[in-house]
Amino acid sequence: MDISTALQNLNWLAVLVAALSTFLIGGIWYAIFEKGWMEANNFTKDDLHKRNIVLVFGLSFVLAFVMALNLALFIGDGDVTFGTIAGFLAGFGWVALGLAIISLFENRSLKYILINGGYMVVSFTVMGIILGAWK
Repeated sequence: MDISTALQNLNWLAVLVAALSTFLIGGIWYAIFEKGWMEANNFTKDDLHKRNIVLVFGLSFVLAFVMALNLALFIGDGDVTFGTIAGFLAGFGWVALGLAIISLFENRSLKYILINGGYMVVSFTVMGIILGAWK
């Protein structure tokens, strides 16, 4: 199947929902791990208020959409089981471990790796569930 056919066969609403799911998961995840995440990044509440939140969320959505689209193309006609496994393996085997490698070179803490890597594993797994189930 060529890329144009694959793009035509996608459930674009599922891709959108999968991308949005990362925000729901992120809100819950980082609320639970807020203190540890802030410590691992040496952030204060003031640091967080200095960000351009519209830019952060806007670009984050674009990036999440591209990630969901990429995962949807990878899953293709796969079912929910394949989507779940593919999402987990992408989140763990590529994203979290890639983040861990970068973190080692940046001298980041294990806490940083586990909090951020864990978020990516859960997010990709849920995206895979959504994309695999919703054809």
